[in-house]
Amino acid sequence: MTPLELIASALGVLAVWLTVRQNPLCWPIGLVMVALYAWFFFEVRLYAQVLLNGVFAAMQLYGWWQWTRGSGGEGGRPVVGATVMEIGIGLLVAALGSVGLGLLMTHTEAAYPWPDATLTAFSLLAQLWMALKRWQCWVLWIVVDVLYVAFFIFQEYWLTAGLYGLFTGLAVMGLREWRQARVAQ
Repeated sequence: MTPLELIASALGVLAVWLTVRQNPLCWPIGLVMVALYAWFFFEVRLYAQVLLNGVFAAMQLYGWWQWTRGSGGEGGRPVVGATVMEIGIGLLVAALGSVGLGLLMTHTEAAYPWPDATLTAFSLLAQLWMALKRWQCWVLWIVVDVLYVAFFIFQEYWLTAGLYGLFTGLAVMGLREWRQARVAQ
């Protein structure tokens, strides 16, 4: 456990909790968190995770813009459901992205290219759905976070595994709260 991992984890918990509460401050706090995690993952040679956190940095800015523009109620954008087509296309693109990224990562000294690439691709989809306030993002985050817990336990990154365990609980809370917000609209 390093101070970098500790600080990034604490900011991650705060950012996800603020996301559950639909507070737009989740995005700038999340931006700092993903920058710190990109550094951490570079040091441990999980290069798809570095890439993921680089893309997450851009997604943090996109989400902040999405949530603060317009007059769609709390957070500037209402919680909505993804269509069946959005879900199908999103899952297909994430699956194809995981294969492409996995193939790319096998040509590096990446520690675990295939699980790293797969979790990265599906995390990007969940993050996009979160920025668009699709309540289904939380269902996908629950699945991805549980898999991340196992992935990080396997590597003995205990604090990060614990963080993703907490993220799983927050995702369950987010699913409940966002579905309620959608019904209330």
